[in-house]
Amino acid sequence: MRVRGLAARAGGWSARHRWAAVGIWVLFVVLAMGLGSAAGRVDVDESDQLKGETHTAARIIDDAGIKQPAGETVLIQSKDGAVKATSGEFRAAVADVVKAVGATGKVTDVTSPYDTHTISRDGRSALVQFDMRGDADTAADRVEPVLKAVAGVQKEHGSLRIEEIGGASMKKQYDDAFGNDFQQAEYSAVPVALGILLIAFGALVAALLPVGLAVTAIMATMGLMGLVSHVQPMSDTANSVMLLVGMAVGVDYCLFYLRREREERDAGRDPGTALRIAAATSGRAVIVSGVTVCVAMAGMLFTGLATFEAMGLASLMVVAVAMVGSVTVLPALLSLLGERVEKGRIPFLNRRRRRQDGPAESRFWTAVLRGVLAKPVISVVVAGGALLAVAAPALGMKTQQLTLDQEFGNSLPIVQTYNRINDAFPGGSEPAQVVVRAKDIDAPAVRQALADFKQRAISSGASRGPVDVKVHEAQNVALVSVPLVGGSDMDQAVKSLDKLRDEVRPATLGKVAGVEAPVTGQVAGNKDFNDQLLGSVVPVFAFVVVFAFLLMLLSFRSLTVAITSIVLNLLSVGAAYGILVAVFQHGWGASLVGAEGVGAVVTWLPLFLFVILFGLSMDYHVFVVSRIREARMRGRTTKEAIQHGVVTTAGVVTSAAVIMVAVFAIFGTLSMQSMKQMGVGLAAAVLIDATIIRGVLLPAVMALLGERNWYLPKWLHRLPDLTHDESPEPVAAAPARGEGERLGV
Repeated sequence: MRVRGLAARAGGWSARHRWAAVGIWVLFVVLAMGLGSAAGRVDVDESDQLKGETHTAARIIDDAGIKQPAGETVLIQSKDGAVKATSGEFRAAVADVVKAVGATGKVTDVTSPYDTHTISRDGRSALVQFDMRGDADTAADRVEPVLKAVAGVQKEHGSLRIEEIGGASMKKQYDDAFGNDFQQAEYSAVPVALGILLIAFGALVAALLPVGLAVTAIMATMGLMGLVSHVQPMSDTANSVMLLVGMAVGVDYCLFYLRREREERDAGRDPGTALRIAAATSGRAVIVSGVTVCVAMAGMLFTGLATFEAMGLASLMVVAVAMVGSVTVLPALLSLLGERVEKGRIPFLNRRRRRQDGPAESRFWTAVLRGVLAKPVISVVVAGGALLAVAAPALGMKTQQLTLDQEFGNSLPIVQTYNRINDAFPGGSEPAQVVVRAKDIDAPAVRQALADFKQRAISSGASRGPVDVKVHEAQNVALVSVPLVGGSDMDQAVKSLDKLRDEVRPATLGKVAGVEAPVTGQVAGNKDFNDQLLGSVVPVFAFVVVFAFLLMLLSFRSLTVAITSIVLNLLSVGAAYGILVAVFQHGWGASLVGAEGVGAVVTWLPLFLFVILFGLSMDYHVFVVSRIREARMRGRTTKEAIQHGVVTTAGVVTSAAVIMVAVFAIFGTLSMQSMKQMGVGLAAAVLIDATIIRGVLLPAVMALLGERNWYLPKWLHRLPDLTHDESPEPVAAAPARGEGERLGV
């Protein structure tokens, strides 16, 4: 057998030097973890997260050395509307809140609504405001006594509603309610994958190999993330996405390799030959797929958004590590284990049969393929039409950053407080902040401009007030807090923000020479994020599609295969978009995933899904098309090759897809709506990709194209040849059980 390619050489070396290969892998994992732990991880800095005004504002605050404390607010509100802020009962409650929170010793700058004029227009609501002492990042750890003090005042004033909200209290309530969500999802991914592999292989050792490879690849990548974070800061989100992708591809790559090795042995080949064939075929498919996924993940680096860059780099690293492990340490382990890979057989599950006439074929997919290949035109029309219909809702996709009530629904009590404050004080819970820097903040012209800004912000309709100004004279910086009209209505709040930026600021602060006044805050940050993300869509899409096309062209030396790969992947992504819009925007079947009332797709998800899905879809595509091409090179007709390639890979593709769907679906059970959307989108897309795309559309399209599947213009023949040659392999007599161990394979 003549084998070319990196995967074949790597697999051959590992099988011959198995203990060295295993030792090198273990050493790599241990060193990566140790060095990463010693180096520590640098997390994404909020000031580096965005460009534009949000970034400028954060830089001014950092340069001035201003440490903004965690601000908290206590809402005091008449339950039935009968008690007004001017009443004695209401005043007593305000005084009790001010006294109680101050007595905790955890707060500073407690202000009364009667001094700050934070009383609603109807006179039935008021806000007591204060700051938490100490570092804002750890304020949630110290807010408990303050929450208890507020709860104590609430007990004494039954006719009033007295509730606290703020960055620290929100984080604490979130951590108490959902802090273990991610951890539980991450931990449950491993047993779920193991359970599915047990069913697929019917043997404990065979099932543990893919999980072991995936877990060690994830562990090594965690260490590498610590090292890389000193160049590209990382984040908790990047860590979760890395685990998600690492578990999926790590198990898949190992599954492809292991299934092919077992298949060749079941066909009667000796253990050494079976390993060489698996290395030359599935090993090569793993490398092509892995490189394609890495290229797709690299697309996130073009967004310019620190969180996306961290997710892209972390995902790229875990895919690369899993790919290398699959073509190096896995052949070594298979060579060491030999027939012992069948240890721990599960009764009645997946009994193996040795076949001299070729690999086992799926009866279900054999029946499906018979119909598809008999009537390919009808199959393309029906399957393609169905997917286009599923994708159709995506044309009306609405994206936005989810508000607190959209993200968590009514599952958190603090969401109700958030809504009540927004109703009584529109924009008060998420005000815009104008960061004003001047050469002399006390200069009369600057003081007058600040006063004019306050007045015009309200008269323009951008805010209903109160507009609060805090001057830091030593740093020549003033922080202006402006509640935006619109509150939790993001569309209206953005209009108010635009009015503040484009009308109010130029007419006031913009007239003073040497004054910088970037507008930041939650709404501004969301808008700047959206604008930057939308600006990166075209370059990211172009980069991923072009490089994936080139990889397919070089790997299969077929212009037709490269084009159909891109088209089918785009159709799969489009269908995933359609499902997201139907479920989360229009609410069709939303109750099944606990997503009522969201009404939009979270802004970052479409681009994220495109990159992830485009990469992961190549797993199945490369694996199936490689098998079809292999059969064609061995002399079968194109139609016979399609039949053979699809039905012989159906089992492994199904198992791989079930694992991916199960792992992704776990994230669909999380409480955060954005995580639900990610989990549902990924799970639905993989399911569609592994069934309708690979089982129906791909074979139908290839059947229609016939010999044109292998078309490569003469002017492209000079391209590098990354294919492999697979000639017919004579079937050796099946070795007696135990002989594999004596041979050391």
